[in-house]
Amino acid sequence: MSPEFLDRLKRRTFLENSMTGIGAVALASILGKSGSLHAAPGKTPGIGGPAGKGGGVLGETRHVPVKVKRVIHLCMAGGQSHLESFDYKPKLAELDGQPMPSSFTEGQQLAQLQKSANKLKCMGPQFGFSKCGKSGQEISDVFPHIQKVADEIAIIRSMQTEQINHDPAHTFMNTGSIIPGRPSMGAWVNYGIGSDSEDLPGFVVLTSVGGGQGQPISSRQWSNGFLPSQYQGVQFQSKGDAVHYVKNPPGISRDAQKELVETVSQMDRLLGKRRYEPEIEGRIAQYEMAFKMQASVPGLMDVAAETPETLERYGCTPGDGSYAANCLLARRLAERGVRFIQLYHRGWDHHGGIKNAFQKTANLVDQGTAALIMDLKERGMLEDTLIIFGGEFGRTPMAQGSGRDHHINAFSMFLCGGGVQGGVTHGATDELGYTAVEDPVHVHDLHATMLHLLGIDHLRLTYRFQGRDFRLTDVFGHLIKPVLS
Repeated sequence: MSPEFLDRLKRRTFLENSMTGIGAVALASILGKSGSLHAAPGKTPGIGGPAGKGGGVLGETRHVPVKVKRVIHLCMAGGQSHLESFDYKPKLAELDGQPMPSSFTEGQQLAQLQKSANKLKCMGPQFGFSKCGKSGQEISDVFPHIQKVADEIAIIRSMQTEQINHDPAHTFMNTGSIIPGRPSMGAWVNYGIGSDSEDLPGFVVLTSVGGGQGQPISSRQWSNGFLPSQYQGVQFQSKGDAVHYVKNPPGISRDAQKELVETVSQMDRLLGKRRYEPEIEGRIAQYEMAFKMQASVPGLMDVAAETPETLERYGCTPGDGSYAANCLLARRLAERGVRFIQLYHRGWDHHGGIKNAFQKTANLVDQGTAALIMDLKERGMLEDTLIIFGGEFGRTPMAQGSGRDHHINAFSMFLCGGGVQGGVTHGATDELGYTAVEDPVHVHDLHATMLHLLGIDHLRLTYRFQGRDFRLTDVFGHLIKPVLS
């Protein structure tokens, strides 16, 4: 070959490869404009199967027997006080207004309260508690509806976490890590076992606010992290259009939209013949899911078929943006095969005025929570659903003015549904509710137990990233066996 021919060949190859690279960048840019529609469930070709219903790297196999098909996480964002909800402390009531014994707080991490123990004063429980159901579980009187489902829930009084401020505590609760950018638990679940829905995302998030200070929630709390992007959670709006831009613009028909999606898919397939780009394939799957959602989401939000009795049970007006309305939507999402549903209620940050504010916040979530549990039970769905109820941390037994500060040594949550014993209380705190002293349960243990009920061994669901096999529970996690049925 002549030197001139080789030179032309090198230039032609360079330009050809450059154009391919530019095409990939352009395609990624086009697909990136899909906004919140970039969260199709299932698996991407090359990652384990087709996008859409089913999928997940485990396929149809599971590590352990499957107890539940889906998870509904009711997140009481802001740090719900265990001392006003599920952990009654008569001794704390006796010491109300007296100095907090230094033996409890000496050398301990406090968020904003004074470090000097002799300035800390005990604050007794602000509400009475009752023994509820046949099980006699003690539940605060501000939750009269939850009291009625006491025999359905397993209360964990010995929860502990590692982060004392809201955003990192949410990050830890959602991802099992204090490092932002790790995959959320909903993303891990969908990566492992995919979705049961063909026309809705496998991971949906709804938010509401009210009752107290509403700390902001970052969308990275439902991020896919380093997992393929189709496993990211999709936030549905509680008012108006459930998903922004899900409707076609004026003059664009559904057929024209379908043609655009198919054309972009063909571009991707042409690029795929030259090089494997899993993230672009994932975005194509998301585009196709967005197209399906244009038809499925309006039907999801149309609650005209719900009976007046159902709406009265939840205590909501559909589309009002309330937590109760979101609980009704959670049931409808579960019916349609969504794998992981997360409801945030922002209003539990009670640094001051806790007595009135806690009552208001509890009133907003009590009826909807109980209605969701009973509705699922009557439809035969509770037996294959796991409900998780609780916040990112607890609150201090010591007063912060008329409120309570953040607390990581002890807080309460409850589990409900398939594979969970109802009417049991697990773990205990000391006499003032400061520290978990019996059967402490770490956030990693909660994650391990959740995965177990879905049929996943938390030690075996991993993803290689930057030369290391990562998992939701990192190198920790034990099953909360006493609450399992």
